[in-house]
Amino acid sequence: MRTVVVTGSASGIGKALEELLESRGDRVIGVDLHDADVTVDLTTAEGRTTLVEKVRELSGGTVDAVVANAGLATPTPATVGVNYFGAVATLEGLRPLLAGSSAPRAALTASMASLMPTDQALVDAMLAGDEAAALARAEQIADTEDAQKIYASTKVAICRWLRRNAPTPEWAGAGIPLNAIAPGVVVTPMTADLMATDEQRESLAGMVPMPLNGFMEASAPAELLAWLVSPVNTHLCGQVVFIDGGSDVVIRGDSTW
Repeated sequence: MRTVVVTGSASGIGKALEELLESRGDRVIGVDLHDADVTVDLTTAEGRTTLVEKVRELSGGTVDAVVANAGLATPTPATVGVNYFGAVATLEGLRPLLAGSSAPRAALTASMASLMPTDQALVDAMLAGDEAAALARAEQIADTEDAQKIYASTKVAICRWLRRNAPTPEWAGAGIPLNAIAPGVVVTPMTADLMATDEQRESLAGMVPMPLNGFMEASAPAELLAWLVSPVNTHLCGQVVFIDGGSDVVIRGDSTW
């Protein structure tokens, strides 16, 4: 039995992943704002510290995998706090607990939105680790036409963080594959307001083309995350795997990573 920490476990992809892993006999330590083993707010320093302390306590000091899945999609500073700084704090904070596993693994949930336009100043502040500056920049553009760039910016930044850190001694050198998934449109509570009407669904499909089977249920990305943090994944390192029904292919054409 493996012990896996999943943030954002109360709904959407996180809940689907928790249910999938438990059905396979794994133990999941769920983390969320409510209805979880560890209830914390990842936008706060206190919440991030409590996350590590509680997981250490519940796990006995060793976990086999960490999935930084918690996220927001609102055009607000809170999205920056959770999607980037919360994710980094989760992975860095829990990395020492992976040392006791015979097959440690880590993954995060990015998004195909990482292909969308971003705010460079916001991305730069996140990658510099300057949370105060990043939150201030998000606040500055939150009520402008650039507000929609906040979410995409967080996903671009976390993907770049992943690429920069995955091959380092702390991760690859310690035998920990660190990778990400980049889902297209997933039918979850987080996206419900974006597809409440036929017109909204049509508009969303225009922005996120998914020629293969259209919008997906949370079980699809959950299956991919489960594989990424399983012992059979021995050599995938720093990859952002698009599970998007073809959005990446349609948008970027012949370009490959």
